[in-house]
Amino acid sequence: VPDLCDPSLPPSGVSCSGCGAELQCRDCAAPGFVPADKYRSDALGEAGPQNLVCQRCWQLEHYGRALGLRLPPEQHRQVVTAALRRPLRHGRGPLLLYILDVLELPDPVLPQLSALLAPDVPAAGLLVVGNKVDLLPADRPGYVGRLRERVAAACADAGLRGAPLVDVRLVSAKTGFGLEGLVSRLQRSWRCAGDVYLLGATNSGKSTLFNALLSSDYCKSRAPDIIDRATVSSWPGTTLNLLKFPIINPTCDRIFRRQERLKEEAAKTEDQLSSEEIKHLNQLKKQGYLVGRVGRTFQQKKTSRVIDFDPDMLSYSVDEDPKHPPKQHVQKEEFTYNEVKDARWCFDTPGIIKENCVLNLLTEKEIKLVLPTQAIVPRTFILKPGMVLFLAALGRIDYLEGKNSAWFTVIASNLLPVRISTLSKADALYEKHAGQDLLKVPMGGAERMKEFPALVPQDVTLKGIGTTEAVADIKLSSAGWVAVTARTEEELLLRAYTPQGTALVVREPPLLPYISTIRGARIPGTAAYRTKKPPSVVENLKTTNRR
Repeated sequence: VPDLCDPSLPPSGVSCSGCGAELQCRDCAAPGFVPADKYRSDALGEAGPQNLVCQRCWQLEHYGRALGLRLPPEQHRQVVTAALRRPLRHGRGPLLLYILDVLELPDPVLPQLSALLAPDVPAAGLLVVGNKVDLLPADRPGYVGRLRERVAAACADAGLRGAPLVDVRLVSAKTGFGLEGLVSRLQRSWRCAGDVYLLGATNSGKSTLFNALLSSDYCKSRAPDIIDRATVSSWPGTTLNLLKFPIINPTCDRIFRRQERLKEEAAKTEDQLSSEEIKHLNQLKKQGYLVGRVGRTFQQKKTSRVIDFDPDMLSYSVDEDPKHPPKQHVQKEEFTYNEVKDARWCFDTPGIIKENCVLNLLTEKEIKLVLPTQAIVPRTFILKPGMVLFLAALGRIDYLEGKNSAWFTVIASNLLPVRISTLSKADALYEKHAGQDLLKVPMGGAERMKEFPALVPQDVTLKGIGTTEAVADIKLSSAGWVAVTARTEEELLLRAYTPQGTALVVREPPLLPYISTIRGARIPGTAAYRTKKPPSVVENLKTTNRR
């Protein structure tokens, strides 16, 4: 909108505290845009910008709505590459903290990591963090260890060069699972030797992890009061430039005090928690299967504010409007020179756009339905040859040939519908309901489907290994996957579909091989089983045996 822009005003030289883009009012469609009036008063005013965010971050934070930006994927990659090729600081290269979405295995960006590094300035180490583990249900005891092995195998298959693999950790940046262990690992092995960069694909949870570390023992005690949290959204590419916080120096005294706090916390039972803590834990249990309690050992004591009380400002007659005191400018806290002169920093970088990903085809409303934000409840169906399974209008699996029925378990957002049809009726069902409520995504009716790519088939042949163990996952790009379980030695011929230009992956072995057993009774007259949701588990909390 022309009246919101003012091309005559110079760039501010100040970064948005939510995404890191430089604040400007010249171009509404460019990163860091702030409406001209606000830009003049806040970004260029006498007081200077105070926690100012760009219009895009404001919309994401308050309305969950993203503004369209002219930002090609290569620009995100250039920012990351330039950051990693900076001259050495403190005499050594940085530690790379690569954030991997476990639902996306095999990770499409991990093999590209070596190309981002400068050959003459190698990274000092690579620590891979498998995120969003809280969303996956337990298919059998010990499944977390199995998931970690799968992430480690993905690292080996990626052929990483230029940075030695330090460790593989599993966390949930959202529910806190594994975060205290990650902080301890970083402080024990990396200490404060150099800078740390958070890397990963879009929607891997980097900014959520950045915010979690900002509120943990990993950053300087005053940092949460000074540094704003990164903007978090399901919209790809939320972080547009580099955000950072200073890492605390883990001295022997601090390590000892932290370990004492962790021991004390681990000895507590749920009955010993405050009502506020219990309420927070119960909220997290609804969101994920694995929950952690993240605390702070080193906290800056707050100074109490002196309230300037003026009784004349509070008194008014019935004929007068109430008098409001003039708005006072609140000075933002800043780090002192001595606090940061030798600081090591933790940087959040822009997410690298995934190619051949279905999310690139979707609107922001559709992405909110596709990306799971709550614990995934597995949905199992028993299909005979000649039957078809639809995952919304984003994926389709035809059971073409086989001697007996087989089990198909859907692992996807609980908001995405699953529809069962027959081969003779499947095409008509798609033509009639794609873009409508029955299949839900995409949404927008016939007009939306005119521009949406057609579903493209790929034949898949599998051989069953037993009625309780899946032989493979058919991953329908980033929309989710279907675990296929069949009788031992039974051959199945399937035809799987995803939108043209998106990746279909047959994952062997499957991520959750025993997931078909997590189900209730068969629903009479249908191909579906009743769903069953496993209980949530809280780490670092002593369990009590209740009769």
